[in-house]
Amino acid sequence: MKKKNIVLTGREVSLGADEQIVSKTNLKGQITYANRAFMHLCDYAENDLLGVQHNIVRHPDMPRAVFHMMWETLQAGQEFFGFVKNLTANGDHYWVFANVTPDREPGGEVVGYFSVRRRPSQRGVEAAGALYAEMVAAERQAGPARAIEASRALLEERLGGQSYERFALALQLG
Repeated sequence: MKKKNIVLTGREVSLGADEQIVSKTNLKGQITYANRAFMHLCDYAENDLLGVQHNIVRHPDMPRAVFHMMWETLQAGQEFFGFVKNLTANGDHYWVFANVTPDREPGGEVVGYFSVRRRPSQRGVEAAGALYAEMVAAERQAGPARAIEASRALLEERLGGQSYERFALALQLG
């Protein structure tokens, strides 16, 4: 299924306090598994998700640099933690605190990625939302060719030497 032109509603929907979204992708980022909580929250049926790029739920308020960092982290064989604003099929949005890890065969070969998302802290949503708005503005101002570089530079400046992972974990746990 191709992502259709979705009209943003501005409405936020929330993951339940005890719910977790779980999904798996192959190495190309195509969804191979989605649990019911994911399907329910994003308002897509299973057959609309399986085999489709995970970015089907990417909200335009998400900076490209955050996903670039995520892929760098995963390709280095490490797990990624971060705040993500996603888009539902009907134009609503929802925030999650994501933990994405490489999915390995018993011999250690990475065959895909496994993601568990939970309800984010309100403090994290507020801080990430403000930071992401600045990053998206920097990306737009820099233009497509330099968007990630500009956004990443702004992020590093705002974090003052702290890693994004430490920033995200402190907001979620602290």
